[in-house]
Amino acid sequence: MVKIISIANQKGGVGKTTTSINLSASLVAYKKRVLLIDLDPQGNATMGSGLEKQSCELSIYHVLTGKNSVEDVKAQGSGNYDLLPANRDLVAAEVELLKEIGRESRLKHALEPIQQAYDYIIIDCPPTLNMLTVNALVASDGVIIPMQCEYFSLEGLADLNNTIKQIAKLINTKLHIQGI
Repeated sequence: MVKIISIANQKGGVGKTTTSINLSASLVAYKKRVLLIDLDPQGNATMGSGLEKQSCELSIYHVLTGKNSVEDVKAQGSGNYDLLPANRDLVAAEVELLKEIGRESRLKHALEPIQQAYDYIIIDCPPTLNMLTVNALVASDGVIIPMQCEYFSLEGLADLNNTIKQIAKLINTKLHIQGI
Protein backbone atom coordinates (compact mmCIF):
# COMPACT_ATOMS: atom_id res chain seq x y z
CA MET A 1 0.00 0.00 0.00
CA VAL A 2 1.34 3.42 -0.99
CA LYS A 3 2.47 5.94 1.63
CA ILE A 4 1.97 9.57 0.62
CA ILE A 5 4.21 11.96 2.53
CA SER A 6 4.23 15.75 2.26
CA ILE A 7 7.38 17.69 3.08
CA ALA A 8 5.96 20.99 4.31
CA ASN A 9 6.81 24.13 6.22
CA GLN A 10 5.55 27.63 5.52
CA LYS A 11 9.06 28.93 6.13
CA GLY A 12 11.46 28.89 3.20
CA GLY A 13 15.06 27.75 3.29
CA VAL A 14 14.59 24.97 5.83
CA GLY A 15 15.41 22.02 3.55
CA LYS A 16 12.03 20.90 2.17
CA THR A 17 13.30 20.36 -1.36
CA THR A 18 16.59 18.82 -0.27
CA THR A 19 14.69 16.44 2.02
CA SER A 20 12.22 15.57 -0.76
CA ILE A 21 14.89 14.79 -3.35
CA ASN A 22 17.18 12.89 -0.97
CA LEU A 23 14.32 10.91 0.57
CA SER A 24 13.09 9.94 -2.90
CA ALA A 25 16.55 8.85 -4.05
CA SER A 26 17.17 6.96 -0.80
CA LEU A 27 13.90 5.06 -1.09
CA VAL A 28 14.80 4.08 -4.67
CA ALA A 29 18.16 2.79 -3.36
CA TYR A 30 16.09 0.48 -1.14
CA LYS A 31 14.25 -0.77 -4.25
CA LYS A 32 11.07 1.18 -3.56
CA ARG A 33 8.92 2.59 -6.35
CA VAL A 34 8.77 6.37 -5.84
CA LEU A 35 6.93 9.33 -7.32
CA LEU A 36 8.20 12.78 -6.36
CA ILE A 37 5.75 15.63 -6.86
CA ASP A 38 7.18 19.14 -7.13
CA LEU A 39 4.34 21.31 -5.84
CA ASP A 40 6.43 24.49 -5.57
CA PRO A 41 6.21 26.99 -8.47
CA GLN A 42 9.93 27.68 -8.02
CA GLY A 43 10.51 24.21 -9.52
CA ASN A 44 13.63 23.47 -7.49
CA ALA A 45 12.80 19.77 -6.98
CA THR A 46 12.36 19.56 -10.76
CA MET A 47 15.77 21.13 -11.36
CA GLY A 48 17.34 19.06 -8.56
CA SER A 49 16.00 15.94 -10.26
CA GLY A 50 17.82 16.76 -13.48
CA LEU A 51 15.05 18.37 -15.54
CA GLU A 52 15.07 21.89 -16.94
CA LYS A 53 11.84 23.33 -15.52
CA GLN A 54 11.27 25.77 -18.37
CA SER A 55 11.47 23.02 -20.98
CA CYS A 56 8.71 20.96 -19.33
CA GLU A 57 5.71 21.27 -21.63
CA LEU A 58 3.51 19.48 -19.11
CA SER A 59 3.69 19.94 -15.35
CA ILE A 60 1.77 19.36 -12.12
CA TYR A 61 -0.23 22.45 -13.14
CA HIS A 62 -1.86 20.37 -15.88
CA VAL A 63 -2.75 17.63 -13.39
CA LEU A 64 -4.26 19.99 -10.80
CA THR A 65 -6.35 21.81 -13.40
CA GLY A 66 -7.61 18.56 -14.92
CA LYS A 67 -6.02 19.16 -18.31
CA ASN A 68 -3.84 16.03 -18.16
CA SER A 69 -3.46 12.88 -16.06
CA VAL A 70 -0.51 11.97 -13.86
CA GLU A 71 0.52 9.39 -16.46
CA ASP A 72 0.62 12.10 -19.17
CA VAL A 73 2.80 14.41 -17.08
CA LYS A 74 5.23 12.17 -15.23
CA ALA A 75 8.91 12.25 -16.17
CA GLN A 76 11.95 10.28 -15.03
CA GLY A 77 14.10 12.00 -12.41
CA SER A 78 17.88 11.56 -12.36
CA GLY A 79 17.52 9.58 -9.11
CA ASN A 80 15.56 6.83 -10.91
CA TYR A 81 12.24 7.96 -9.45
CA ASP A 82 9.24 9.28 -11.34
CA LEU A 83 8.63 13.02 -11.13
CA LEU A 84 5.71 15.36 -11.62
CA PRO A 85 7.63 18.53 -12.52
CA ALA A 86 6.75 22.12 -11.68
CA ASN A 87 7.49 25.53 -13.11
CA ARG A 88 6.02 29.02 -12.90
CA ASP A 89 2.80 27.78 -14.61
CA LEU A 90 1.85 26.38 -11.21
CA VAL A 91 1.15 29.90 -9.92
CA ALA A 92 -1.87 29.99 -12.25
CA ALA A 93 -3.23 26.78 -10.72
CA GLU A 94 -3.63 28.56 -7.40
CA VAL A 95 -5.86 31.19 -9.02
CA GLU A 96 -7.79 28.69 -11.15
CA LEU A 97 -8.49 26.39 -8.20
CA LEU A 98 -10.02 29.20 -6.11
CA LYS A 99 -13.28 29.06 -8.07
CA GLU A 100 -13.51 25.24 -8.21
CA ILE A 101 -15.69 23.02 -6.05
CA GLY A 102 -13.57 20.38 -4.31
CA ARG A 103 -10.42 22.39 -4.98
CA GLU A 104 -8.70 21.11 -1.82
CA SER A 105 -8.80 17.48 -3.00
CA ARG A 106 -7.74 17.83 -6.66
CA LEU A 107 -4.35 16.23 -6.06
CA LYS A 108 -5.81 13.40 -3.98
CA HIS A 109 -8.24 12.46 -6.75
CA ALA A 110 -5.58 12.77 -9.46
CA LEU A 111 -3.31 10.33 -7.57
CA GLU A 112 -5.96 7.65 -6.95
CA PRO A 113 -5.60 5.87 -10.34
CA ILE A 114 -1.80 5.51 -10.05
CA GLN A 115 -1.32 4.71 -6.37
CA GLN A 116 -0.84 0.97 -6.93
CA ALA A 117 2.22 1.73 -9.09
CA TYR A 118 4.19 3.21 -6.15
CA ASP A 119 5.38 2.36 -2.68
CA TYR A 120 5.90 6.04 -1.80
CA ILE A 121 4.69 9.36 -3.14
CA ILE A 122 6.72 12.30 -1.82
CA ILE A 123 5.30 15.83 -2.18
CA ASP A 124 7.63 18.84 -2.03
CA CYS A 125 5.40 21.71 -0.85
CA PRO A 126 5.83 25.44 -1.43
CA PRO A 127 6.97 27.66 1.47
CA THR A 128 3.43 28.92 2.11
CA LEU A 129 0.13 27.67 3.50
CA ASN A 130 -1.82 28.07 0.27
CA MET A 131 -4.20 25.93 -1.80
CA LEU A 132 -1.26 23.93 -3.19
CA THR A 133 -0.11 22.99 0.32
CA VAL A 134 -3.68 22.22 1.36
CA ASN A 135 -3.96 19.86 -1.64
CA ALA A 136 -0.77 18.12 -0.57
CA LEU A 137 -1.94 17.72 3.02
CA VAL A 138 -5.36 16.40 1.98
CA ALA A 139 -3.68 13.80 -0.26
CA SER A 140 -1.14 12.74 2.39
CA ASP A 141 -0.89 10.02 5.00
CA GLY A 142 1.84 11.92 6.84
CA VAL A 143 3.86 15.10 6.97
CA ILE A 144 7.56 15.70 7.53
CA ILE A 145 8.31 19.24 8.69
CA PRO A 146 11.96 20.24 8.24
CA MET A 147 12.86 23.17 10.44
CA GLN A 148 15.62 25.13 12.08
CA CYS A 149 15.71 25.31 15.87
CA GLU A 150 14.98 29.00 16.31
CA TYR A 151 12.09 30.99 17.72
CA PHE A 152 10.40 32.05 14.46
CA SER A 153 10.57 28.50 13.09
CA LEU A 154 8.87 27.18 16.21
CA GLU A 155 6.19 29.84 15.94
CA GLY A 156 5.53 28.81 12.33
CA LEU A 157 5.45 25.16 13.36
CA ALA A 158 2.54 25.85 15.72
CA ASP A 159 0.59 27.49 12.89
CA LEU A 160 1.30 24.62 10.51
CA ASN A 161 0.39 22.05 13.15
CA ASN A 162 -2.98 23.77 13.68
CA THR A 163 -3.61 23.80 9.92
CA ILE A 164 -2.77 20.10 9.66
CA LYS A 165 -5.17 19.30 12.52
CA GLN A 166 -7.95 21.30 10.84
CA ILE A 167 -7.41 19.52 7.52
CA ALA A 168 -7.29 16.10 9.21
CA LYS A 169 -10.57 16.87 10.97
CA LEU A 170 -12.11 18.08 7.71
CA ILE A 171 -11.21 14.89 5.84
CA ASN A 172 -11.87 12.71 8.89
CA THR A 173 -8.41 11.15 9.10
CA LYS A 174 -5.27 11.36 11.17
CA LEU A 175 -2.11 12.73 9.56
CA HIS A 176 1.17 11.56 11.03
CA ILE A 177 3.53 14.47 11.65
CA GLN A 178 7.29 14.12 11.93
CA GLY A 179 9.60 17.08 12.55
CA ILE A 180 13.25 16.91 11.47
